[in-house]
Amino acid sequence: MSRFSSLAELRAACRELPEADDAAAAVVIDRQTQLTKPPGSLGRLEDIPAWLARWQGRAMPLLDRVLVLVFAGNHGVSARGVSAFPASVTAQMVANFDAGGAAINQLCRAAGADLTVIPFDLDVPTADFTIGPAMDEAGFLAAVAAGYDAVPPDIDLLCVGEMGIGNTTVAAALSAALFGGDGRHWAGRGTGVDDEGLRRKCDTIDAGLSRHADALADPLLAAMCLGGYELAGMLGAVLAARRHGIPVLLDGFVSTAAAAPLAKVAEGGLDHALVAHASAEPGHRRLAEALGKAPLIDLGMRLGEASGAAVAIPILRAAVTCHAGMATFAEAGVDGKG
Repeated sequence: MSRFSSLAELRAACRELPEADDAAAAVVIDRQTQLTKPPGSLGRLEDIPAWLARWQGRAMPLLDRVLVLVFAGNHGVSARGVSAFPASVTAQMVANFDAGGAAINQLCRAAGADLTVIPFDLDVPTADFTIGPAMDEAGFLAAVAAGYDAVPPDIDLLCVGEMGIGNTTVAAALSAALFGGDGRHWAGRGTGVDDEGLRRKCDTIDAGLSRHADALADPLLAAMCLGGYELAGMLGAVLAARRHGIPVLLDGFVSTAAAAPLAKVAEGGLDHALVAHASAEPGHRRLAEALGKAPLIDLGMRLGEASGAAVAIPILRAAVTCHAGMATFAEAGVDGKG
């Protein structure tokens, strides 16, 4: 039996979220005022420890156990020519992850993070959402539950990412469903489609939005009709992180779109998540802005695989190390601001 027996039960779980630990954050903020630097001189590196403390529930944040979860799934709409690569690449890349040969393997090693890859049944893609719902309710809830159950309750930080040919089309369709607009507003070139491929992508998104117009007012139903198994897995993982007191780094366009229904179902539902980087996929900047989130870095990346989130992990480590290790003005014998 799935962890969530119905959309209503999942919706209730999305709304019954733990609050932030503002007392822990206040301790961090107070310490920041005493460290040997002008106030605000480390920019966002000063904000990160308070954010971590707020969601870890610790006055001194830790990053001892960092986990990167990469979910993989295939999509029925990929048969419509919306990607420059065939759907077979999804399974081939999962094998590359397992062999340690992908970018995310190297980035996790460099960042001191553990990596877990969770492929859904890659031989059974979602349905073509221009014809019917991408997933039935049971399949959607099972994928959400798989993501939820993949999150250990004792980690300090979760990063989520994906692999799935066709999933930037899905992310664009879901973003349009949640925040308005059409295919032209949200679609980018993804894996590198040409002009004709981009036109097919936009038309596919618009057809899906039209086909499921009656479902778009419900964020979870929209995710079921227009999403994918790996997006549902990421939604479940981000939900589990909130309920376990674990802050989250979202990767790029697809992972941010996957988590976005949580922000639409519950006010502040994604307050425990930061957007790690600004993807070169144009819809990602629009989506981050719609969610009120400023990406930490902008390196022109558009790989997926949680690669942008993994690159951002050392920035969080730098923030925590400065916060914990710097001397206060009193400790260093340095005169503070008069």
